[in-house]
Amino acid sequence: MDLFDRAAATDPSGKPLAERVRPRRLEDFVGQEHVLGPGTALRRAIQADQLPSLILWGPPGSGKTTLARLVAQHTGAEFVSFSAVLGGVKEIREIVAAARERRRLHRRRTILLVDEIHRFTRAQQDAFLPHVEDGTLTLIGATTENPSFEVNAALLSRCRVVTLRALTEEEIAALLDRALTAPEGLAGAATLSPQAREALSRYSYGDGRRALNALEVAAAAVKLAGRTTIEKADAEEALQARTLLYDKAGEEHYNVVSAFIKSMRGSDADAAVYYLVRMLEAGEEPRFVLRRMVIFASEDVGNADPQALALVVAALQAVELVGLPEGVLPMCQAAIYLALAPKANTALTAYGSARALVRERGPLPVPLKLRNAPTRLMEGLGYGAGYRYPHNFEGHYLAERYLPEALRQERIVRLSDSGLERELGARLDALRAAAAEGDVGEGEAR
Repeated sequence: MDLFDRAAATDPSGKPLAERVRPRRLEDFVGQEHVLGPGTALRRAIQADQLPSLILWGPPGSGKTTLARLVAQHTGAEFVSFSAVLGGVKEIREIVAAARERRRLHRRRTILLVDEIHRFTRAQQDAFLPHVEDGTLTLIGATTENPSFEVNAALLSRCRVVTLRALTEEEIAALLDRALTAPEGLAGAATLSPQAREALSRYSYGDGRRALNALEVAAAAVKLAGRTTIEKADAEEALQARTLLYDKAGEEHYNVVSAFIKSMRGSDADAAVYYLVRMLEAGEEPRFVLRRMVIFASEDVGNADPQALALVVAALQAVELVGLPEGVLPMCQAAIYLALAPKANTALTAYGSARALVRERGPLPVPLKLRNAPTRLMEGLGYGAGYRYPHNFEGHYLAERYLPEALRQERIVRLSDSGLERELGARLDALRAAAAEGDVGEGEAR
């Protein structure tokens, strides 16, 4: 520790706000209840002082470093932090030697936090293996990248992966409130207007560190201006982002979403991408937008292009895999595809027709030949009698009626001439014609 490090240690004000207000107890840790809440496996392991090596996977500012430090403090182990960006195998050897000596002389374990572990090569990651196996180190690797792809299999098999999520707006707000009241934070130095609090909470996009850094910048700015209250404009300036007119609980939210859907329905790819980006830039949750796109793929495209649904579901998985900002690319790709795909609302109209029949006609009896006959009584009543197994016939098909008798003439599915539905419609017409001929033959036989 040099002279400057000592000064920073004795004068907390020299540290960034995010570092000064970092929680000192597990009870003060904000968010991640799914992995750290009472009764969870990780919480029990920490309390029992039986912590395994971990890979903490989550977006920036989700609490990976804070969690690692709290774990080390709670277990009483020596905590060593190391960045894969700044160090290499030489530094790892030095840390391992010190850990081995610490265990030999003081019987004290070492928890090593390797920040951005995905930046290590496979060979560098291998350097941890023997020391994790023999207990010299308890490794906690922190990464924003999917460990399945970025951490080698041998190391991954010796660690438990803990997935952290981006913080919610409410959790970000709780961090801000604590920073404003904590003696080591901004207590007495600044206050937040409700609008500024909302802006910082929403437009930090789940990144707690970003929110606290912006709060610190805004507090310094209002102090220079001779004020103590941080207003919305101060928050926006600190975030370096203008909050767009888009109230997620108000009218403009529904206006923009409606415009997005109608642009895709109208095959306007330019407008579809514009409204998509407008929502994302304003802080809309990507999953909300993707859910609407999944619905659209079935409601407005359907079997005119069945690939549309597969592509949107793939986009949803891609966004969950890579997060933002990179996730905007598969979202834009999917929006363009949906806008340009042939359109058909057959699934919607078929559902409406079937629902109307069910409501108007009630629970019509299922034809006897379609019923299962698990007992002799049912078999004696004619359940299953006359059913013919389609796979026993040429082409795996035979002309047959499956609707209840009262609905024999109903046409629930009405395919369009758009895209693949033109071909499917021709097949449906042929099948219905064959079934009608079967009805004639059946009548003649009777």
